[in-house]
Amino acid sequence: MTQDSIIKVIVADDHAVVRQGITRILATSDRIELIGEAESGDEAWLLIKDMVPDVALLDIRMPAMTGIEIIKSINAAGLQTKSLILTNYDNPDYILEAISEGAHGYILKAIDPNSLIKSVIAVYEGEVVLDPEVASLVAKTWRERNSRSRSTMGISSLTIREKETLKLACDGLRNKEISDEMGISVRTVEGHFNRIFSKLGVSSRTEAVLQAVSEPI
Repeated sequence: MTQDSIIKVIVADDHAVVRQGITRILATSDRIELIGEAESGDEAWLLIKDMVPDVALLDIRMPAMTGIEIIKSINAAGLQTKSLILTNYDNPDYILEAISEGAHGYILKAIDPNSLIKSVIAVYEGEVVLDPEVASLVAKTWRERNSRSRSTMGISSLTIREKETLKLACDGLRNKEISDEMGISVRTVEGHFNRIFSKLGVSSRTEAVLQAVSEPI
């Protein structure tokens, strides 16, 4: 991936008018190439399997398969496609479930066109994108759930190097970029993340980043 790579995207939404509006917005960016559209979850999953887009822009509720079920299938198949939820639903339960299953971002359909394009690019480049309209609510819910269900010490339990690793992940850097920045091997970076996940009681980078948002490093 280079900074100016063309980003191949599929859009899945069961409302044709909404889907057409999204595709028109994406078409204004010279970074984005729309390679497929789907009006149902199962159709979206077939497109993703066949075309392996860089980013799948998914509604959370669709016929046949939900956006979250598609994310689970992407992960189970080991595909490199990144998932960005675009929906009207701002329920923290939906958002946290999507993130827990590996979504790389969650944004609302009220987002302005320029921010939508920036979100797609940011997810492609390794950042975690959370709509500012729901970020504080989600962080609050995340903190409450952690305090009730986890016996971990949170961010304070991380070593200085683990905190540095997580901070760079919050900035959108990938493992190779983190290794270059910190002057360590990719294997060491992976080791840092394994320990971070264990200490925070999470299973994905996205969850770790969300915890860092709710409990600043």
